[in-house]
Amino acid sequence: MTLKKKGKYWYGTTPEDTRTEVGRYSKLNAHEAVKFAASACACNNRTFKLETDEDEGVARRTCTACGSLHLMGDGEQYADGANLEAHECVCGGEAFELLSGVALYDGSNDVRWYYIGCHCSRCQLTGVFADWKCEAGDAEAFLGNI
Repeated sequence: MTLKKKGKYWYGTTPEDTRTEVGRYSKLNAHEAVKFAASACACNNRTFKLETDEDEGVARRTCTACGSLHLMGDGEQYADGANLEAHECVCGGEAFELLSGVALYDGSNDVRWYYIGCHCSRCQLTGVFADWKCEAGDAEAFLGNI
């Protein structure tokens, strides 16, 4: 399926739809995401509850299957000062497939901006639920911890 707009929201069914939405959103933000990675728990589950603090640059996911908590990207460095707030879909759902995208500094592989794309498992809403400027260094290392 391709993304479909209903009212002011976008809906999709595949991970590629989430990637398309992160790309669209990031272009509008003037820092286009060029590298992506999907979140997966060690138990192989791919749906999570998401909490973020965009001011501190911290995201934490909680596996909906096993309850495992994980600070995403470089969030462990900034977690002490974070005031994490839970995300909820417009439908009331709290379980999401997560796709992280990063924009890079010109001519480098260093992260400049971080985007967290969410796909609601209840209603299929697809959107960027959090983003912030990020000085995380190497994109592969950063995305390896999402």
